[in-house]
Amino acid sequence: MTDTTAATWLTQEAYDRLTAELAHLEGEGSAEIIERIAAARDEGDLKENGGYHAAREEQAKQAARIRELKEKLRNVQIGTPPDDGVVEPGMVVTAVVAGDEMVFLLGSREIAGTSDIEVFSPTSPLGAAINGTKVGDSTSYTAPNGREIKVKITDAKPFAG
Repeated sequence: MTDTTAATWLTQEAYDRLTAELAHLEGEGSAEIIERIAAARDEGDLKENGGYHAAREEQAKQAARIRELKEKLRNVQIGTPPDDGVVEPGMVVTAVVAGDEMVFLLGSREIAGTSDIEVFSPTSPLGAAINGTKVGDSTSYTAPNGREIKVKITDAKPFAG
């Protein structure tokens, strides 16, 4: 069994989207940047060649995104977490936070895709405080400003997409 605390929950759609992006970046996306760098290099003096420097910067950003995607896809669970009322990554949580009701996804923005739902990382102060709690539980966390914020979990359901 995979350790769900280390795994990233992704819907099949999110997994397919990220896998396709990675394939593009490693394939034709990489080839396009290499061609642009070669064309800019052929223009001569590299010190004052804006096109060359822009292409190199884009190449660095692309390499960083490739590393990020590989890391996300390395330890993935596809589907949804169990519908057992436990707050964990991949769940849409309804909670009263500092007196206000909030509905948000606990997990990665990659799961939410094009959805408008607010997303909190399990490593954020709020996410870390509620991860592993159950519907009906109350907890609190210390906000960045030092204030203690009370949280009551009122619902937790798997994200459906």
